[in-house]
Amino acid sequence: MNPTGYLASPWPAEDGGPQRLQSPLSGSGLTLRDGETLQCTTRNTLMSTMTVLGAPGEVYLLTHSALRAKVGLPTTACVERIDPISLKTLCSSPRLPGGPMWPGGMAIHSNGSIYVVYGRYAHRLDRQCALLASHQLPVNQAYNSFVILDNGLIVTKNLSETTPARLTVLNAESMAPACADTVCPEPSIARLSAIGNTVYVVGVRSIFRYHWDDAVQSLTPDTDWRFDYIGDTTQTYGWDVVLDGTHAWFMDNGKHNYLVKMIGSGVNPTPNRLIRVSMKDATDHQILEISGMTGGSITNPPLVDVKRNIVLAYDSANRYLRAWRFDLVTQTMRPLWEKSPFGCASHMVLYPDTGELAINDYRNFGEEVVLLQIETGAEIARARSGGLTQGVVFPSAGWGRDFYWSSMGRLARIFVQ
Repeated sequence: MNPTGYLASPWPAEDGGPQRLQSPLSGSGLTLRDGETLQCTTRNTLMSTMTVLGAPGEVYLLTHSALRAKVGLPTTACVERIDPISLKTLCSSPRLPGGPMWPGGMAIHSNGSIYVVYGRYAHRLDRQCALLASHQLPVNQAYNSFVILDNGLIVTKNLSETTPARLTVLNAESMAPACADTVCPEPSIARLSAIGNTVYVVGVRSIFRYHWDDAVQSLTPDTDWRFDYIGDTTQTYGWDVVLDGTHAWFMDNGKHNYLVKMIGSGVNPTPNRLIRVSMKDATDHQILEISGMTGGSITNPPLVDVKRNIVLAYDSANRYLRAWRFDLVTQTMRPLWEKSPFGCASHMVLYPDTGELAINDYRNFGEEVVLLQIETGAEIARARSGGLTQGVVFPSAGWGRDFYWSSMGRLARIFVQ
């Protein structure tokens, strides 16, 4: 089901859309054949976060500043339209006010405008990257991206670890609040996810959701759907949730000390876990350890292949990747394959038609991007992107047999040759 609040593009937003399935909404896979390899074109960037696709041939890049935050000064973001082959800048926005630093988000709305949430600001731009309007968000904290509902409303949230998070709903045309802020029952680090006009929030100890109610023109809590995934454990908070239409999937032990790489960055002594919660009934849930190794940690969502009923989860701190087949009848998880050591930490790109999965592997002091076959884990090809940091941000599909990979200080176009 394609989200109607977004432009009809193969990849109009981070993770391909608000369900975070990390799959293109249209197009086909790379279909590597014998004798073909992955090659790479790169450029240095100032803290690249993601690329998204507009009309055919349009590729937009979101970057932000960082050094100013080290001395307590406000930071800014920038949107560029880039050449889809060379990655050169074709046009760019002015520096967009942000304030507190955290990698933001960008999406192309069904109305054709580009929206950015970075720091404590929301911005609307045209497709030539000219700034049309801005709105300062109410909390003086970084807001970690946003989702667009099917009705076109924009929902964003401050990143909060100690005080209850707040959801702000914006009218896409006026950029004004569409209703009063909704105060969540707990803090939340993870980015929002959505399906239809329902927003899912992973708090620091439970997952819960809100429905947009047209009658009262506001978000209303679903008081019958909430799951405390922490319980009586010492686990730390979860990250972004994937919505496959039937179940919600995410991972915990998200607290870490990442600077350059996620490897060895875990700060909690326990293993990290994969959590499944039925979207119909939150009492139907399951929790699995991923690697079973101590100090497990992640900073991103798992991946769900809805066509093949395969779920991928990982432990970035311990360089471990694992796949299961999810039985829809018995709702049990059957292990398929595992890889260790394997330095994955980033969001991914799954091509549903071919089962090709683009994923990162940090090794030999650098970033490599690998194409795996999701059913077997077999490696199809790999390319070294040149990034010195282990990527933890957002790739996107491309317009041909290619995709784009952001890893903070480097943007790469990975293509078939």
